[in-house]
Amino acid sequence: MDTPGALSCDDELRHWPTDEDQARAVQDRLRSSARLDEPGPEPGFEGTVVGVDVAYDDARDVVAAAAVALDARTRAVVDEATAVGQISFPYVPGLLAFREIPTVLDALGRLARTPGLVVCDGYGLAHPRRFGLASHLGVLTGLPTIGVAKNPFTFRYEPPGPDRGATSPLLDGDEEVGRALRTQQGVKPVFVSVGHRIDLDRACAHTLHLAARYRLPETTRAADALCRRALADA
Repeated sequence: MDTPGALSCDDELRHWPTDEDQARAVQDRLRSSARLDEPGPEPGFEGTVVGVDVAYDDARDVVAAAAVALDARTRAVVDEATAVGQISFPYVPGLLAFREIPTVLDALGRLARTPGLVVCDGYGLAHPRRFGLASHLGVLTGLPTIGVAKNPFTFRYEPPGPDRGATSPLLDGDEEVGRALRTQQGVKPVFVSVGHRIDLDRACAHTLHLAARYRLPETTRAADALCRRALADA
C-alpha cells in the first residue's frame, strides 16, 4: 500500500523469516519504527476503518485473511476483501504476526480504498517485545493501527468499573502497555493497545465507538465471520 511512512512491504516479504531467531531479530529491527507520538484520527472521522482477522486450517497449512472496511462514522460495511495463502511460519506465542501478515497484506491490498485506521484482533504495544501484530502491520503499511484483544496475554490489570466505557491500565510492571476497556455493561473487558500512529486515548475511543452493541468491535466481528467463510470456501 502506497502510504507515507510505510516500509517496502515487497522487500520485507522477500526476506520473510522462517525461524524464531530470525523473527525476533525482525521485531528488534522494526520496533523503533513504530510511531507512538501521533494522536491519530478522531472517532467518527470521514473515511473508513478496517478490521482484519485470520482463520487457519492447520491440517492443510492454509490461512485465510479478511479485511472489512466500515464507514468510520456510521459503522456500515462499505467494502471487503479476502485472501488465502499457505502457512509459512510455525505457531510460536509472541510471533503470530509472522504467520498472519503476508496474507493480511494481500487482503488489505484488495480493498478499493485506503483505510484511515486498521483494527487488529490482537496486540500492538501490549506484547512481550512491544511489537505485536498491530505494530508490525502499521509499520509495514504506514497506516494508523490498534490492537483489540480478547485476553490480556501475560499482563496484569485490575477489573475496570462495571459501566460501559470504564477502563483500567494493562500493566507490565509499572509500565502501561494498554488498557482494559469495558465495552458493554456487565461483560468482560477487551484489551486495547496502540500499534502505530495513534495514541491510547483515541484507540480506546475508537474501540468504544465500534463496539456499539457487542463486546467486540464491529470491525473484528465482521472480519472474523468473513475469514471463516473464506477458509471454508478455500
